[in-house]
Amino acid sequence: MTRRASPGAPSRVPADVDGAPEREPYAPYGLTADSTALGFETRVSITRVGPVSARLHRTPSPDGDGDGDGTEHRVVTLLLHGAAGSWTTWTPLLAELDRRDAAISDVVALDLPGWGDSTAFHPDAGIDDVAGATVDLMRSLGYSSWHVVGHSLGAFIALHLAATEPEATASASLVSPATFTVAEVARRPLRAAGRSPAFAGLLTVMRAFAPFGRAASRVLSSLRRARLLGPVVAPLFAHPRLVPDSVVAALADEVRPAAFVRAARIAAAYDLEDSWSRIRCPVRSVRGAADVFAGEHDDRMLARVVRDVTVTVIPSAGHFAHIEAPQAVATALLPAFSPRS
Repeated sequence: MTRRASPGAPSRVPADVDGAPEREPYAPYGLTADSTALGFETRVSITRVGPVSARLHRTPSPDGDGDGDGTEHRVVTLLLHGAAGSWTTWTPLLAELDRRDAAISDVVALDLPGWGDSTAFHPDAGIDDVAGATVDLMRSLGYSSWHVVGHSLGAFIALHLAATEPEATASASLVSPATFTVAEVARRPLRAAGRSPAFAGLLTVMRAFAPFGRAASRVLSSLRRARLLGPVVAPLFAHPRLVPDSVVAALADEVRPAAFVRAARIAAAYDLEDSWSRIRCPVRSVRGAADVFAGEHDDRMLARVVRDVTVTVIPSAGHFAHIEAPQAVATALLPAFSPRS
């Protein structure tokens, strides 16, 4: 993976022979929206729910041809962000892979319908529509097989893709996944609020902001500039005072309350056990020990429902493990990025 610049990148972290840092700093990379600096190009595909935007990084083929020919024979890495973000949420993890000079496959980081540069999806659209739009995008780019990596809501969709596209999905990797607890709270917000007070509270806030559309993001950005947003997002991180400003700014700028509420409604109506019990590919799950949306209950349920699952818990991370501990996440998920996987 080649970058033409390193915006906001920290000094190199001492690494052992395996590429893992000797002592992992917390949240060492900021977020960047400069896709060209990471060697990505922007693509837009017309899907069943409307235009979907993505950032694409193509790895030159073994014969040195980098024009993208033969993509149908490659297994691409597909990155799905969470309900309060866009493709930029993955830039710390991509920066860590770049620091290691890791050999990676082609990478597609998309903006899910309703977030980032992708258009909003219809209020009546379901998870099949969102996942189907993702498949439409991938096939329009020439890919027929992928390792899917999802954060939070993106992990929920990644598992649905693994269940409904078994031939195309080589593996599913979950980062700070929103699964059983989140679905239960979305289904019964009052009765189940005690399972995850943080998610119940966030859902209440998103429902209050949802009628205001994109104006809600401007209000949240104003709160950030007034230094009033920090306490709101603090529960999402293990060490909120150490989180880069660019991460908090992205949370304010990229959150879409109406899309968040629709996603919660989809999760509430979804039969997790029936769908995910059909998954046949390997599943890797990585979460922080301080994740307020997921815990041991979710780990146990996932292991009970999915036949081949590996769970890694990172001590010093919350709900954004790929930002808080990109080194540990990169180590756990490297097979999902390897062109040899």
